[in-house]
Amino acid sequence: MPLSLLLLPRLRILLTASLLALGLAGCMVPQWQKPGMPQAEVEKGMGKPTVVVPLPDGGQRLVYSQQPAGQQVYHMDFDAQQRLVRVEQVLDTAHFFALRNGVDTKDAVYREFGPPAKVERVYSFKGDIWTYRFLDNTFPRRAHVHIDPQGVVQKVMFTDESMYIREPNR
Repeated sequence: MPLSLLLLPRLRILLTASLLALGLAGCMVPQWQKPGMPQAEVEKGMGKPTVVVPLPDGGQRLVYSQQPAGQQVYHMDFDAQQRLVRVEQVLDTAHFFALRNGVDTKDAVYREFGPPAKVERVYSFKGDIWTYRFLDNTFPRRAHVHIDPQGVVQKVMFTDESMYIREPNR
């Protein structure tokens, strides 16, 4: 068999991998952004943020949420000169535990996490329950933020993401 026929499959794999790498290079991923990047460049690549929050130092926080289907929410903080300072994924138990019952409002929750994956109501609680999908040490979970009719957080509960739990064979 000629050498060119032996090399053809390898060449095809190399070309496919190269095209895939070039395609991914054009994608903007929040955690790959470097400090000092201009805000306009980030927004051009990432698109419109889910929420824009003014920061005390004159900068802005761009919140990029992957809810309802995704499990991440990224804060991208920019200084007053519109340069990227930090990127942080905030959809985790530590950030939900930081919510203060009886103090934080639904506006604060929205600024922190963006819109929920789902808003629910139950008979046993008078108010809305904002549900966020997230990963807890690679395990799919849901955080349920209970917000009373006055718009104040009353409690946060966690459940497992049932769509990933396998039912036993019956």
